[in-house]
Amino acid sequence: MATSAVREARRPSIVLPELRPFEGRGLEPDGDYDGVRFEGLDLSGTEGGGATFLDVGMYRCALDEAVLGRTRFIDSVLEGVWGVGTKLAGAELRDVELRDARLGGVQLHGARLNRVLVRGGKIDCLNLRQASLTDVTFEECVLSEPDFSGASLERVTFRDCVLRRAELHQVRLKDVDLRGATELDVAVGVEHLAGAVITMGQLMDLAPALAAQIGLRVEG
Repeated sequence: MATSAVREARRPSIVLPELRPFEGRGLEPDGDYDGVRFEGLDLSGTEGGGATFLDVGMYRCALDEAVLGRTRFIDSVLEGVWGVGTKLAGAELRDVELRDARLGGVQLHGARLNRVLVRGGKIDCLNLRQASLTDVTFEECVLSEPDFSGASLERVTFRDCVLRRAELHQVRLKDVDLRGATELDVAVGVEHLAGAVITMGQLMDLAPALAAQIGLRVEG
């Protein structure tokens, strides 16, 4: 019986206009930032919940404990940003590139990601619980202990990246391509991988967890 090919994630196509430098002291709740360039700024602890970022470039900015819940990033590039505990719960990212980020404990639960490219960098303890990811590509990056519990992933691709100690409890997958993951380590929810495609080698690596899940003993 023929097997239908997994549909690839569509990548964002971003052409930023000439950006004007950001001249404020910090972000504002429900602010509107259009065509702005943020570069080399310390935005730690800033409160910009509900803000909209359209055609924005954010380069080498600190985002420690930044409060950015319910923000909207559209047609924007974030490059070299770093921080711990950045709060983006309920945010919307549409046509966004996140490049070479160094982040830890990012809160993206309940967020909506559509046509997003995460390329390079390392993200620890990424919280994507109950999030919706459509046309998202993770490329050449390290995801350590990401939590996808209860999330919905459709047309999501992992390419040349590390997926370590992932939590997939009650995750819903459709056209998720894990074949390009150089390391695939599922801590919780290996039984919820239906809807994904993996290689034979990855299947062998996951076999002990799959056997344990169905109560299968392997001896000898």
